[in-house]
Amino acid sequence: MRRQLVRAAAFAVALFGIAAAGLPTANVVQPSQARLDDGHATVRKIHRYERATWGWQRLMGVRRTPTRRLYLKTRNLEYRLHILAQWRQRAIQARRRVHNPPHERAWRCLQSYEAAWADSGDPYWGGLQMDRSFMQAYAPRHLLRRGWANRWSSVEQMWVGERALRAGRGFYPWANAARVCGLL
Repeated sequence: MRRQLVRAAAFAVALFGIAAAGLPTANVVQPSQARLDDGHATVRKIHRYERATWGWQRLMGVRRTPTRRLYLKTRNLEYRLHILAQWRQRAIQARRRVHNPPHERAWRCLQSYEAAWADSGDPYWGGLQMDRSFMQAYAPRHLLRRGWANRWSSVEQMWVGERALRAGRGFYPWANAARVCGLL
């Protein structure tokens, strides 16, 4: 038993000596390499969550969450993981908020009396029957990126309607359907 302990200790000292001398060891990952690799993957994930969060915020018409990007200046993996968790939570919250618009019930009622969400009949598009000037006024970037409202999801159309509502137009662009739904 004593010989086995001595051999194990000698092997550990020899292995530690090789690692301390900087000589390559077979199948041993250097701690600095593992941190560096994990750090780059973590930064990519942070960027992905940032872009997702900002996209949802753009759709809602709210101010973009600021970032100072201090995680790029440090190689501290624990700090980067902390920032990753924050951005992941922000993205989850923004997505949850986007998929639950404030007046969703009203928008769905309006749509039921207007048209299908994918209606492409000119001069009005989408479930809320938006015309060109309406889309240009309340969703210019969305119009450029995605085309007419019939190509947008129902949630995207509701948020554009929400922007018009908040701008003071109320439900008057859909006057007849709004009266039937009890919104006017």
